[in-house]
Amino acid sequence: MGIEAGTPRNAAAPSARLAGKVALVFGAGSSGPGWSNGKAVAVTFARAGARVVCIDLDPAAAEETVSIIRHDDGSATAASCDVTNSDAVRAVVEDAVAAHGRIDILHNNVGHATMGGPVELDEAAWRRSLDLNLTSCFLTCKHVLPHMLAQRSGSIVNISSVAAVRYTGYPYAAYYAAKAAVNHFTVGLALQYAREGIRANAIMPGMMNTPLIFRQIAGQYADADEMVRARDAACPMGRMGTAWDVANAALFLASDEAAYITGVALPVDGGLIARAGS
Repeated sequence: MGIEAGTPRNAAAPSARLAGKVALVFGAGSSGPGWSNGKAVAVTFARAGARVVCIDLDPAAAEETVSIIRHDDGSATAASCDVTNSDAVRAVVEDAVAAHGRIDILHNNVGHATMGGPVELDEAAWRRSLDLNLTSCFLTCKHVLPHMLAQRSGSIVNISSVAAVRYTGYPYAAYYAAKAAVNHFTVGLALQYAREGIRANAIMPGMMNTPLIFRQIAGQYADADEMVRARDAACPMGRMGTAWDVANAALFLASDEAAYITGVALPVDGGLIARAGS
């Protein structure tokens, strides 16, 4: 598959920034046409010189991301994995270490917004949402951290959400709970492993225009056009962000330029949290 039409060339990602590093990106595919956060992160990491393992539940989505990276003469391989299955995560991690000898960057991008409050959600949906958004981070860290500890270096970036710290207007109780937990899980990682050369940070995207919102959020509006208008209007900048905004933040946090930054939950939200607190 050739490079996707309209692929941005990110001048902020010179090839030296991640040269020689091996990055595992969980959730590197896209749930629909266009650029998901994970897909943009994987491509950005590769353009910055990393060897990227693109991991997704959908093998075709992972392969599409790899195709884009290879079109850019980057280095990438694809893997399929259910991030809620510990054995599957372990196998992917072991394969990556066998192929590359190390893991320098772990990027956790898997997430799902299940609508419903405590009354509407059944217990299985609640647990599934926690597993996808939170347990997935626990499992990838469980299997990657021993390798980072052995090499006494590594950077972990977990994708959280502004929903971790504020009500966004959507009735997704499990998502609020899970993303808040991701933030504090990240802080715990950062402090526990700070003296081991391992950093951990989170990114909190705000109102983003990615394929996921058309699958998981659009049902809260009359139609997709109304959703886009409403979400654009809700942002202080007057527009939603893009996957590339998240990717640029992830690149910085994963790189040695952020060598003295750990335990941070970074909003990438066009001022959404700042306005809520004013």
